[in-house]
Amino acid sequence: MAPPSIKLNSGYDMPQVGFGLWKVDNATCADIVYNAVKAGYRLFDGACDYGNEKECGVGIARAIRDGLVKREELFIVSKLWQTFHEKDKVEPICRRQLADWQVEYFDLFLIHFPVALEYVDPATRYPPGWFYDGQGEVRWSKATNQETWGAMESLVDAGLARSIGVSNYEAQGLYDMLKYARIRPATLQIELHPYLQQNNLVRLAKAEGIAVTAYSSFGPTGFIELDMDRAKNVAPLMQHEAIAAMAAKHSKTPAQILLRWATQRGLAVIPKTSRPGVMEQNIESTDFDLEQADLDRIAKMDLNLRFNQPTNYFPSDKLWIFG
Repeated sequence: MAPPSIKLNSGYDMPQVGFGLWKVDNATCADIVYNAVKAGYRLFDGACDYGNEKECGVGIARAIRDGLVKREELFIVSKLWQTFHEKDKVEPICRRQLADWQVEYFDLFLIHFPVALEYVDPATRYPPGWFYDGQGEVRWSKATNQETWGAMESLVDAGLARSIGVSNYEAQGLYDMLKYARIRPATLQIELHPYLQQNNLVRLAKAEGIAVTAYSSFGPTGFIELDMDRAKNVAPLMQHEAIAAMAAKHSKTPAQILLRWATQRGLAVIPKTSRPGVMEQNIESTDFDLEQADLDRIAKMDLNLRFNQPTNYFPSDKLWIFG
């Protein structure tokens, strides 16, 4: 059974359960994407910075060629990296990313982070990463968020993106954008899990008609792999006593409990896995409801604990994006 969809303010329907592509290894990425299509996924969430968009495109092209899916049945998401925020850089890099995906348009194109870094020529280094020199030097660009959003709107005008949105924005950035946006952001993608519930930001987005996509639904799990201390210092959500108890009560996996907690609140989710059986479990996570007692118990787990902060990955005094 296909997961439900969310109607975006752009008029398009976005699948509520998609497949995230962050940290999907290049060597296996094409096969994983292909298997995810086979398992029923239609939304694929990628980004320039993930460094695997060509492989994603190979998997998608193979699935279309084999008759598993038609392009118009897919919802492909990608993101603009910080080094391409100047208005004359947005369309060229979008076209490169479309070529990597082997598609003619993105269903949704997001600003990855609300910061602009100095341009790095893709012919020199791609993806560019955070540092101008590739090692540790942070150089800001003077491009404003308003300039960048205007260029994003031009992508819609040109038919290169059907919907546009933002990722990792906070309240002030959204409020500012809504003053000048000709095309309102269709979605806001943010880190969101029981340890970081972001209730006020979710309320803001819903009040403004902006759909919310939660990433890192499993909390510290994906960050333990990166040897991040703050991820190792809390209980993994999959093994948390409360989540385990709910999984046993509902005869579901802990992952399904965590995903349903988000989707039951009207959010979209983008889990990833390389295991076909788990792919099927994750996409089937909307076929039951948590009880109010379950929701109340998870509400008490909020630690306001953010993992996806650049300064958690590397030392820097210039990238306190969520300061």
